[in-house]
Amino acid sequence: MAKRWEEVRCALKPDASGVWWDLLLYVPTVTFLILWGLKFWYAAADKVWIGYALLFLGFFFLMVGGGRVLRRLLILPTSPVALDISRERVRLKLKNGEYVALVRELRFFADYAGKSFALTGLDQAGGKRQFIFHRKQFAEEDYARVVKALERYK
Repeated sequence: MAKRWEEVRCALKPDASGVWWDLLLYVPTVTFLILWGLKFWYAAADKVWIGYALLFLGFFFLMVGGGRVLRRLLILPTSPVALDISRERVRLKLKNGEYVALVRELRFFADYAGKSFALTGLDQAGGKRQFIFHRKQFAEEDYARVVKALERYK
């Protein structure tokens, strides 16, 4: 028996409460890594290599955390702002006005707590794309409908 397909369309909104948790995680981590990296770089002449490693990690986490926060707030041009699920494809509208359609090898990954999920797949040009969505970016009824529609891609 064929599964019933329901088309789901929804718009995303910024997740301000999730941003606070991200900032609570990344700000102390980045601060600690950069300050200790500077300490080793300038203070201990024989341990400069530890300073290099800590500074690298600090700036790496700064970029990763900054990207995560900006994507949650829908500020980056490549942040998805709308989601359209149909039988043929999953289409996302990005902040910059472009549309990305995941048409092949679509995979859905949900976390056990039900607070976020990821979509991966190949777009029409054959490039692999990955998007992460958080529960607070959706209206509550939209989130349930989207997860239900995407469960067939597990």
